[in-house]
Amino acid sequence: MALNKAEVSKVIDEIRPSLQYDGGDVELVNIHDDGTVDVRLKGACAHCMGSIMTLKGGIERLLKERIPGVKEVNAVQ
Repeated sequence: MALNKAEVSKVIDEIRPSLQYDGGDVELVNIHDDGTVDVRLKGACAHCMGSIMTLKGGIERLLKERIPGVKEVNAVQ
């Protein structure tokens, strides 16, 4: 089942304000047929020591909860 880009973008848009508050941001880069979502962490999030927690504990967790079929979220350059 292909993931809906609009659905994924909507969830990411819900996360974005909290990242922007801390000087960071997130950008949707790609959605793969296997349920993997690629995002780019930007600003303060790109080099933050806690970026893995933000990625896996925040972005990935929320996408998996809200959108059936999301298997993994990866940060890309």
